[in-house]
Amino acid sequence: MTVQKADLEAKLREIQQVVDETTDAARTTGIAVVVGAVVLLLLVFLLGRRKGRKGSARVEVYRLG
Repeated sequence: MTVQKADLEAKLREIQQVVDETTDAARTTGIAVVVGAVVLLLLVFLLGRRKGRKGSARVEVYRLG
């Protein structure tokens, strides 16, 4: 059994295609994770801000007399 140059080139193209597909999938997943983290941080920030406003009591003191 002999290995021809064309066989090697075909196999390397096949491997490159698999690597490209894996890279694209990882990139898409990474972007989704980053977007999800940003949305989560924004939600936590807004809910904490709302709770802070809601929980603070405002007392006005009037001096009579």
